Amino acid sequence: MDSISNYSFNNDLNILKMKKLIIAAGTGFLGNVLIQHFNNKFEKIVILTRGKSEIKNQIKYINWDAKSFSGWEKELENANALINLAGKSVDCRYTETNKAEILASRINSTKILNEAILQCKNPPKHFINSSTATIYRHSEDKEMDEYTGEIGNDFSMNVAKSWEKTFYEVETLKTIKTAIRTSIVLGKNGGAFIPLKKLTQFGLGGKNGNGKQFISWIHEKDFARAIEFIIEKKLSGSINVVSPKPIRNEEFMKKLQKAIGIPFGLPISKPILELGARIIKTETELVLKSRNVVPKRLTENGFDFEFGDLDKTFENLI
Repeated sequence: MDSISNYSFNNDLNILKMKKLIIAAGTGFLGNVLIQHFNNKFEKIVILTRGKSEIKNQIKYINWDAKSFSGWEKELENANALINLAGKSVDCRYTETNKAEILASRINSTKILNEAILQCKNPPKHFINSSTATIYRHSEDKEMDEYTGEIGNDFSMNVAKSWEKTFYEVETLKTIKTAIRTSIVLGKNGGAFIPLKKLTQFGLGGKNGNGKQFISWIHEKDFARAIEFIIEKKLSGSINVVSPKPIRNEEFMKKLQKAIGIPFGLPISKPILELGARIIKTETELVLKSRNVVPKRLTENGFDFEFGDLDKTFENLI
């Protein structure tokens, strides 16, 4: 390699010949993305799940409740990396009950994993904990990076702040800690892309609200590659795991229409969105908040996005 800027992964090589990867709450969309990516890069992958304990396709699944010890904590011994994806989906109405569960699911899982690491004789070398790009304020005027991004004050942002506070407040001297601030991960088999694609196919893929809000996104492959990069480069602290180019909602939907081959998309006004959100029991924040977030720490450390262009991303996914 001539320089770090030309850094790329060789999928035929095991990056560190690593022995063990632990993924907490790894049975969902992102968990499966990581399993597929890392399957040939670790000798052993262990998934902490609320489901039954079993071995399936050479992956070890261990039952846990994400808030107390029950034997699963022994699996953390000698792990190269621990990735925590636990947290109740925010795709729901923000009732008091749901808000309490959203917060507790993130705090409890992060807290018990911190405690488990402290009990290990040979703790995981790296603890990567989920966070969210929603930690930054609604922004149509300024790109939010890890250094100058402005963190706001509402329910979602306060959850994110509490989540990261819980993660960082426990010092783990033998374990590197990284919080990944993710936004929309676009993938073929899960996440936001599938419903967006269906809406567009039905002619409902126009702008949401005034369409000026930014969308921060990342292709599923780059999401997994970014996690691999963070592990290999031993990057600590909070890192935005998003593509380099946030795009306004109106332009995002136009590109999706073009990729699918639909000549039009009916716009959805804010009042209609609010009505629809009540009917399907979700919140308009998921589409109306402007997440104008950029991955400065990834790019300054030499990460090269394979799918930094949205047109290329849609072409690949469709």
